[in-house]
Amino acid sequence: MKRIILTLSLLLFTAAGYFAVGQYEARPDTTPENVLLEKQWSLGALLHSNGWGLKFRKGQNITALKQFMWEIEFSTYKSSKEVRSINPYFSDSRSYFYGKLNYVWFLRGGVGQQRILNRKPYWGGVQLSWLYYGGFSLGITKPVYLYIIHFNSGFTDYEVKEEKYDPATDFVDNIYGRGSFLAGFTKIGLHPGAYIKTGLDFEFGTKNRQINALEVGGIFDYSPIPIAIMAYNPEQSFFLTLYVSVMFGKRYNK
Repeated sequence: MKRIILTLSLLLFTAAGYFAVGQYEARPDTTPENVLLEKQWSLGALLHSNGWGLKFRKGQNITALKQFMWEIEFSTYKSSKEVRSINPYFSDSRSYFYGKLNYVWFLRGGVGQQRILNRKPYWGGVQLSWLYYGGFSLGITKPVYLYIIHFNSGFTDYEVKEEKYDPATDFVDNIYGRGSFLAGFTKIGLHPGAYIKTGLDFEFGTKNRQINALEVGGIFDYSPIPIAIMAYNPEQSFFLTLYVSVMFGKRYNK
């Protein structure tokens, strides 16, 4: 948990420093302060407490202080119990996560609003907004494949085969290493559900037409079809993550 907090804090201060420096280097905005640009889009990358993701947003103003938005987001998810392992009996073995049953991703699509709490002054500064979103969440799972060692009856020779990980028969001494990432895509599982998100958006810069923002918040996913990530651990239907996101985009009227 300390590592997660340290990573999120480092990204937060790094991005804040970047934007703070950038606002002094940017040219003055050529769009008058009293012109309201009604539409916008933005792209972003996020780092969260259990992985990373990418997102796209688009929307328009409802009022001068309220925006209606829709978003599409892709995010990875891994268990906090994942520990990288390696077979100590083979010098050329490949590392893997012992006990991991499935790779997990979330594809989200939803709508929401952003409410401006504090407008930035005309010379730049920081604009603070509160955001909340909700919508459809699709959990996607792909089984983990490993290279498994099979010894002959006399334990004088062996062969290595790529197989789906089976915690009942595959252990540290007979796992050679991780298999190909492409193995198992024909056995993908789909777990439809829902998500909600809330957070704060800190927008930096001096140009009204450009979006340069840092976002922090939390995402809660629910899947009625439980997802198995680690062997001998309960399947999960609830997923809560904390995130930091960097956003870039544009405002316009046409």
